[in-house]
Amino acid sequence: MDRQPELIGELLTLRPAAREDFGALFAVASDPLIWEVHPAHDRWRAPVFQRFFDEGLASGGMLVARDRASGAVIGSSRYDFARAQAGEVEIGWTFLARSHWGGRYNAEMKALMLDHAFRSVDRVLFMVGEANIRSRRAVEKIGGYLMSREYLAEMAGRSVNHVVYAIDKPGAHR
Repeated sequence: MDRQPELIGELLTLRPAAREDFGALFAVASDPLIWEVHPAHDRWRAPVFQRFFDEGLASGGMLVARDRASGAVIGSSRYDFARAQAGEVEIGWTFLARSHWGGRYNAEMKALMLDHAFRSVDRVLFMVGEANIRSRRAVEKIGGYLMSREYLAEMAGRSVNHVVYAIDKPGAHR
């Protein structure tokens, strides 16, 4: 699967992230309210975000989201295979500027990413911090179903319970 596509929607575009995107992405991510309910709630701090950004680039699947109307960088998401099984990919590490909260932008971002992923895989996973109700509801809004409560991830220096959601490719039999 090509984890570095260029995807174009009505509201936003997604393109591969590059080292030069740090400043624009950090300008968005430096808002503490974005991370308020996230397990890594200090990701708005420059050194913490730098690690997040570097890990995203190293993953080979980090995408930058731009608002089509203004051209402004509004956030990021990524594809990753590290925790997925054969025939699956994980979508996650998503954040959006609060000015673009409310569903339309996140829904389009995920629709573009899902459509692209389903050309190559039969299932997309979303691993969300168990207490991150905002992100859990967002995944449920786009059709994610709860698979498991059995995943622990190291975040912000501690183990955090995550719930695992999935969306299956239409017509795929698993």
